[in-house]
Amino acid sequence: MALTHVFAGNPLDRADAKRRDPEWLAAAYRDPRSRVLPMWQLNVLIDSSAGARLGWLDAPRAAALQVDEPPIFLGIVDGIAHFALDISSIGDPAHELDLGGTLEFKDSRTAAMLLPIPDTGVLAQSRSQLDWHRRHRFCGACGNPTVPNRGGHVRECAVCKSEHFPRTDPVAIMLISDGERCLLGQSAGRLARSGFYSALAGFIDQGESIEEAVRREVFEEAGVRVGDVRYHSSQPWPFPSSLMIGCHGAALSTDISIDQSEMADVRWFSRDDALRAVEGTNPNLKVPGGMAIAHHLIKAWATGDV
Repeated sequence: MALTHVFAGNPLDRADAKRRDPEWLAAAYRDPRSRVLPMWQLNVLIDSSAGARLGWLDAPRAAALQVDEPPIFLGIVDGIAHFALDISSIGDPAHELDLGGTLEFKDSRTAAMLLPIPDTGVLAQSRSQLDWHRRHRFCGACGNPTVPNRGGHVRECAVCKSEHFPRTDPVAIMLISDGERCLLGQSAGRLARSGFYSALAGFIDQGESIEEAVRREVFEEAGVRVGDVRYHSSQPWPFPSSLMIGCHGAALSTDISIDQSEMADVRWFSRDDALRAVEGTNPNLKVPGGMAIAHHLIKAWATGDV
């Protein structure tokens, strides 16, 4: 059965043809049925009135806000257009929106632990796109200002007309096994005695396949050679905009040689150690929680579900 991770499962039809129609977009943003998700300093509005859900505003209420940024078209569901809006220019959003009771802005990671999976997918899209717009206000070709187009799916240079599209950075994350042990690492910068370990990971280089990236990263970080590589699942990670590509791999060697500039520690752990860690009952080993793809890579191997 397919596994849908946190930050995936987005139910919106991204409606590319509608993005290209500025008249339709303008009309949709005036439609009282349309919904707008406000984000302030990349924190998302949450409504906890009936469990936690995204805190959508109706379009007229959102359009009345005095903000610096245009809305970003996210997509359509059940015939209703959905937008995201950066309201960071508002000094006190709680006062401006007259928030109270069950509505409040939350950090996106915290919100994702509370929201249903489909809402986390919308959150990932919204946060990544708004953050991209904040970071790409000038043209990489000529240095002049860029302006949003196609509902926020592209920025166009006002001078040289170059088009700039949102980017996603692919990251290979892998759980390597020699049969009855798995390889886990502790990144440099973490407390060496914290007991927290995770799957190894690294960005995929240009001109490199996923399998090649898995083998290169494991050898660079741990000195372990990897043979067979199998895909497990993927997870959008909107901090700022990565795609975690989860794999399992078979070790061809077992001697560890740590890259001390990248890793504080790398060790082999038994299947029992890993299983108790994902269950939260191993006092000597802590692994990422269920929000992270690393948890599910470790769990799948520990339970034999690979």
